[in-house]
Amino acid sequence: MKKNKPLQHQRMGLAQVARRAFFIMLGAALMAVGLEIFLVPNNIIDGGVVGISIIVSHVSGLPLGIFLFLLNLPFLFLGYKQIGKTFALSTLFGVAIMSIGTTLLHPVAPLTIDPLLAAVFGGVILGIGVGMVIRFGGSLDGTEIVAILVNKKTPFSVGEVVMFFNFFILGSAGFVFGWDHAMYSLIAYYIAFKMIDLTIEGFDESKAVWIISERFKDIGDALVARLGRGVTYFHGEGGFSGDSKRVIFCVITRLEEAKLKSIVDDIDPAAFMAVGNIHDVKGGRFKKKDIH
Repeated sequence: MKKNKPLQHQRMGLAQVARRAFFIMLGAALMAVGLEIFLVPNNIIDGGVVGISIIVSHVSGLPLGIFLFLLNLPFLFLGYKQIGKTFALSTLFGVAIMSIGTTLLHPVAPLTIDPLLAAVFGGVILGIGVGMVIRFGGSLDGTEIVAILVNKKTPFSVGEVVMFFNFFILGSAGFVFGWDHAMYSLIAYYIAFKMIDLTIEGFDESKAVWIISERFKDIGDALVARLGRGVTYFHGEGGFSGDSKRVIFCVITRLEEAKLKSIVDDIDPAAFMAVGNIHDVKGGRFKKKDIH
């Protein structure tokens, strides 16, 4: 009897590596622009290792890029040991580009000296850059790696751990730069946080829909014909009644949600429907068909 061979890790092709490297480089460059052209000249900080680096650079007078690279190194080692070589190398590449970028851009004059404009536009650019790097398998801040490791050993989520760290880091900005700048830093951090999600998930966010109805076949046929989306039927059982149920599952874009609800309501106003956000869809038959 033959034993199944363990699955081997498939190496990425040259085109995939080049694509990943390009977008990580672009994201790290945007991060450098957001820092040196908007935030740092206005004494506004970001969270995590980046925020600590800005504070230490300001106090010591040494270039920001040095601290961005050196303070991230211990976390890169942790990432290599706990998450994987590809992630660690992608992160090292991104951090190196970000550090070099901030050094090259440091002599460039800021685009604005209005702290509110700097917080808003710096946060947007920062968030897009970080989101792009995360989307292509890297990271620009070591606190995220620590948060992943802490999450494995404690009941706290990754987001809660990151927020805990950043509460103290952003609070420290008040003692170093003044409390007005600390509040601007919070604005920049919040905007960057939202832009990271938007960049990772994309503008064309997908939604998963579950529908339970006695007229499941009519609804399913209508969704295929009028929405151009494929549907899947699941067998279910009512928890209270014990009756056999058929569940319709469908994936749509957010722009199609209103039309789907209208279709279901026209056929069965009493149908149960649940709609949830999903971050990514791959494979299967998600491609939209022509509708009539």
